Amino acid sequence: MGEIEGSDHIQYKPYENSGIKEGDRIISINQNTITCTADLVNEVNASKGSKVDIQYIREEETLQTSIVPAKGTDNKYKLGLWVRDAAAGVGTVSFYEPETKTFAALGHGIQDVDTGQLLEIAKGDFVTTKIVSIIKGKKGIPGKIQGSIENSTVIGQVSKNTEFGVFGTLNNTTSLNINVNDAMEVASRDEIKEGKASIICTLEDGKKKEYEVVIQKIYRNNNENNKSMLIKVTDSELLEKTGGIIQGMSGSPIIQNNKVVGALTHVLVGDPETGYGVFADLMIKQSREVQ
Repeated sequence: MGEIEGSDHIQYKPYENSGIKEGDRIISINQNTITCTADLVNEVNASKGSKVDIQYIREEETLQTSIVPAKGTDNKYKLGLWVRDAAAGVGTVSFYEPETKTFAALGHGIQDVDTGQLLEIAKGDFVTTKIVSIIKGKKGIPGKIQGSIENSTVIGQVSKNTEFGVFGTLNNTTSLNINVNDAMEVASRDEIKEGKASIICTLEDGKKKEYEVVIQKIYRNNNENNKSMLIKVTDSELLEKTGGIIQGMSGSPIIQNNKVVGALTHVLVGDPETGYGVFADLMIKQSREVQ
């Protein structure tokens, strides 16, 4: 939300006392469906400053309000609301299941950068990316994999964003260099042991590599969030390249006894060598609910 400088150079807050809050999702204005930012801008401008009726969703509840737009110095009518209709990012695909053609990625959901809330997904593309650079993590400063989606190839559709990852269907496998001989079984959480394990990461385009980690703690009864296991990176090569767990490695599969036991989800900012993983069985359950 933000103040609008009116054409009379007075500051206005049209949204004030409307009840609308950060994180709400606008679905219609004056009974006309809103599917993107352009729809909203057009509807508000068409009001010519008259009151607009707004329908929006908050935590699955549909609510109503009205706002009188203010005319800005650019002669356009505005509500004082900052809205977004799209998000993009780089992450790691955890697994692909050929029988269902579904994929799972990230091990955590995509959140709104301002509110921290899970974004509702109407539609999304799953595309290839080119790794541009790697910024090492340091204590208190998370590192990250920087990527580019220029000249990317669409290889699937994203349809579900949950606490346990991003899910969808894959319809173009040629860009992923999938080898059916790499198929692994999924371990139940009861099979997971504290001790040595590994993660599979891609830190160079087209090159997957396995790195050593240690599973330090297992939270077997946790079905509420994606902090199922505490993981510590021990591989000297990975520590040299990344400093530990960095943004973009989320979703990297965790392997133990040649079975997939989970995926990386978070790094501890105060200790970049340590982070959390989510149980694979939680991600499998979500992926099999993809329509």
